[in-house]
Amino acid sequence: MSPSAAQPAPDLAPADGVAARARGLTKAYGSGETTVLALDSVDVGIVRGRFTAVMGPSGSGKSTLMHCLAGLDTVSAGQVWLGDTEITGLKERELTRLRRDRIGFMFQSFNLIPTLNALENITLPMDIAGQKPDQKWLDQVIDTLGLRNRLKHRPSQLSGGQQQRVACARALASRPELIFADEPTGNLDSRAGLEVLAFLREAVDSLGQTVVMVTHDPGAAAHSDLVLFLADGRIVDEMGQPTAEAVLERMRLFTGGSPQVSDADAVRGQAGPATEED
Repeated sequence: MSPSAAQPAPDLAPADGVAARARGLTKAYGSGETTVLALDSVDVGIVRGRFTAVMGPSGSGKSTLMHCLAGLDTVSAGQVWLGDTEITGLKERELTRLRRDRIGFMFQSFNLIPTLNALENITLPMDIAGQKPDQKWLDQVIDTLGLRNRLKHRPSQLSGGQQQRVACARALASRPELIFADEPTGNLDSRAGLEVLAFLREAVDSLGQTVVMVTHDPGAAAHSDLVLFLADGRIVDEMGQPTAEAVLERMRLFTGGSPQVSDADAVRGQAGPATEED
């Protein structure tokens, strides 16, 4: 793999431009002969203010990488930092506070509370933490995502794309240092998926956010600044300024010529719903 700004020397102190990094990150499940090595000594850095996509075949470790970087899963070996804070070894209460205050999350299942309206869902994490939102920032997020006329609607009154926009606004509302999106278009049709990807792109370009997105879809990855490719628990390649066609071709190297989406889906820029998990 060629050197890149996305892969800073892991033995150096993180620069202001690095939102998260890992050194020797290893994650194993099970023990003895049944041990499964999900991540194998991964060194990675996530550049602040950029949109990074993580791709790989099913079981390559991409969701595990995201969960470890976000402090959602413990590591078997190695170190992980959010900014200049090492999160490996933190107690669960400290991790909970760090995730709440410094990280935003988006998942393909939306995870909205059905009895709350859109605005209440957006501000819920801050309400739980006893924090008041920055109203100017919140208004900017709501308007960027086109939710101004949907704030009083409950999830059941919103389309799938609108629900994911609410989830995106919730992730952005506290102005986190880093947003992790795990297959955020997986439950959406092509049009709604493209809208959400455009909003994530806008969050980086106009709102200065940092986004890491796990995806199986070359069309989705094409919205990013950089694609990291995983195979067998290792980062084996990367691509700057990706296109759907180029990503699809690169994926063929890691899937034996049988990528998980069709050429037509990649060219359209958004594959259909997915259920693949690591």
